[in-house]
Amino acid sequence: MTDAAITVEGARKRYGDKHALDGLDLTVARGTVHGVLGPNGAGKTTLVRVLSTLLRPDAGRVEVASHDVVTRAYDVRRRIGLLGQHAALDEELGGQQNLEMFGRLHHLGARRARARADELLARFGLADTGRKPVSAYSGGMRRRLDLAASLITEPEVLFLDEPTTGLDPRGRAEVWSSVRTLVGGGTTVLLTTQYLEEADQLADRISVVDASRVVADGTADELKAATGGDRVDVVLRDAGQLGAALALLPLTGARVDADRRAAQRAGHRPDGGALRCRTGTGGGRSGGRGRGPAPPDPGRGLPAPHRPRRGGRMSDTAHATSYALTDSWTMTRRELARWARQPVAVAVNLAFPVMMLLMFGYLVGGGRG
Repeated sequence: MTDAAITVEGARKRYGDKHALDGLDLTVARGTVHGVLGPNGAGKTTLVRVLSTLLRPDAGRVEVASHDVVTRAYDVRRRIGLLGQHAALDEELGGQQNLEMFGRLHHLGARRARARADELLARFGLADTGRKPVSAYSGGMRRRLDLAASLITEPEVLFLDEPTTGLDPRGRAEVWSSVRTLVGGGTTVLLTTQYLEEADQLADRISVVDASRVVADGTADELKAATGGDRVDVVLRDAGQLGAALALLPLTGARVDADRRAAQRAGHRPDGGALRCRTGTGGGRSGGRGRGPAPPDPGRGLPAPHRPRRGGRMSDTAHATSYALTDSWTMTRRELARWARQPVAVAVNLAFPVMMLLMFGYLVGGGRG
């Protein structure tokens, strides 16, 4: 067991002539939130798909939870959770039914799946909406429910691929609050985002990805310090007012240029008193992250999905058959639950073929007469 929950060395993935990953290196410490920041097309989603075993890398070494994603893909899948860019929920079912369905598909058993659903709904503030159809949820509520679904098996590593894209400020704040609750429980979170503020608020460490590789890595403060501080240019109409201007501006260590008309300093932007200001990139941190220790997760210690056994052993064929039967029954229950929520549509769909059969019989019978 190493201190790294994720290790990526020289990962490469290409589609034709395009390099989605071009020798990318990344290390994520256990029990931290690691942000991957970059523009569209930088390779963030491809990286998540490789780490979650949805894609095979063309080259390089990729390990998640101390298991290789190529040779030990099954072991990796048992230890991870994934929240993609689009919610993977059945909008016609309620939140409770969605979570129970995911629990059954992870082979927790009916009783444990129901209990786990109740725990997660309460944890994410959705207990009073569990029976409401997901189609009636707000954007923030859907993302919280999707996040709850990714935690059904209490994963060691959780991948969040741009979880707040398209959400309004309130929805983003709801998702941020939910992510913060995971940190104290020991879960490692890999967060991909395009938002500087999101990475600054949530991530312990940030990797900047561009052109399919990591171009910068460090804490938020380290990255901002590396890009330089704010610069304020103060231009005075009367050089004789320089002393008064410096007294008004909350600056220290000001440098006056040769013609005695401007005062410059790398630092925070002043609140006022300047005739002209120009601000560069970077700057100090505005406020803390506000992230405290998360409450213990009631589901910690939940056993990972296990293979059914009979007499101590079960062949691969029997194991696959058992899972196929239980999963088929789970999906059948899902369809029955969907029908129960749309009785009128079900009645119409059942009545239509009967009506067509009667009409056909009447027409054929009338032709014969």
